[in-house]
Amino acid sequence: MTSDKSTSWSYTEAFASEDIVMDRARERSYDLGVTAVSPGVGAVLTVLAASSKAHAAVEVGSGAGVSGLCILRGLASHAVFTTIDRDVEHLKAAREAFAEAGLLTSRVRTIPGRAAAVLPRLTDGAYDLVFIDADKPNALLYAEQGIRLLRPGGLLIVNDALDRDRVSNPAHREPTTVRLRELHRALRADERLTTAILPTGDGLIVAARGA
Repeated sequence: MTSDKSTSWSYTEAFASEDIVMDRARERSYDLGVTAVSPGVGAVLTVLAASSKAHAAVEVGSGAGVSGLCILRGLASHAVFTTIDRDVEHLKAAREAFAEAGLLTSRVRTIPGRAAAVLPRLTDGAYDLVFIDADKPNALLYAEQGIRLLRPGGLLIVNDALDRDRVSNPAHREPTTVRLRELHRALRADERLTTAILPTGDGLIVAARGA
């Protein structure tokens, strides 16, 4: 028996249910030229945020707030969410999405600036979930900082980890693809982490930090 993986992928992406607030956030993403996380990735983020029982989460790459909404919907009502983006228009769109969702401003911190400069200023071991959806050339740097930020049991999640199916094909030697392969190897070899790659969207790396 043969299987149609593309059909299964489409089914899992369509399985996720989204509301008008999310639809509007996706429209803003399109207007800004930002590629938002897919519905399937968004659903996984919500589930992981809920299962992690996180008190604090941080995101690298705000986009227009789609991924932030997904994470916040999984977090407990007392949890605080921090999102970082160097583009102030992206942060403005994200704040608009959070406001439309009725989220209290006290629950969300939006920090403008380059992640490479902002992340080192965040407190060691103060976060339960770190989500990275930013420029691939710096993904390994962001992941290293993310691991530092995690409490024991915390989750590191990296979006777009398969680079449109190029990572699995050795013939592809584009710089971003090579950097992602380096990231995969580094996370798999890190004894502090238990790591898996999910084929949802364009690939999600999920790594749990041990005690």
